Amino acid sequence: MTHGDIVHSNAPAVRRAGLRRLAVFLPAMIFAGLAVLLGWGLTRNASDIPSVLINKPVPEFSLAPVQGRTLGLSSGNLRGEVSLVNVFASWCLACREEHPVLLQLAASGTVPLHGLNYKDRPDDAARWLDTMGDPYTRTGADLTGRVAIDWGVYGVPETFVVSADGRIAYKHIGAVTEETLRKTILPLVERLRAEAKEQKP
Repeated sequence: MTHGDIVHSNAPAVRRAGLRRLAVFLPAMIFAGLAVLLGWGLTRNASDIPSVLINKPVPEFSLAPVQGRTLGLSSGNLRGEVSLVNVFASWCLACREEHPVLLQLAASGTVPLHGLNYKDRPDDAARWLDTMGDPYTRTGADLTGRVAIDWGVYGVPETFVVSADGRIAYKHIGAVTEETLRKTILPLVERLRAEAKEQKP
């Protein structure tokens, strides 16, 4: 048997050893990669996830009002002044958490607040607003969730700041808090108002 024959006869064994090593290390490498991704995800604030619609016009839509209300919501209602659009649902626990903050905001008259009611039964949505209080200037009943999809909504609640020219300027995911309003949303509202005044002839 020549040296070449020996190398050739050992080749399958070498390959098997290599595959065994790969079988041992591959799961560990995958686990390490997943751990890095998980760690990165945990350090990110979900409310800071960017929206591809930032600085783009609000999607064209027109929704009938929530049952018991007279004013529906459409894209045309979101032009002419800086406003907020809050996506909510009666079945949403985080919406219940943020609702007192929204009621205070509405009572202050600081900025128009509109509601986009997401995949709610009409009776449930009406009961929610009648019982909890209605902070919204206008409410649109998005029964199928189609409009929310066009807005890039991940889940409820979400709140959007809309500029006077009808563009989405900011998106907050999750319950709005007093701190979020004070530090982020209301300062942005004031800045957008100032910019709108400067642009007027």
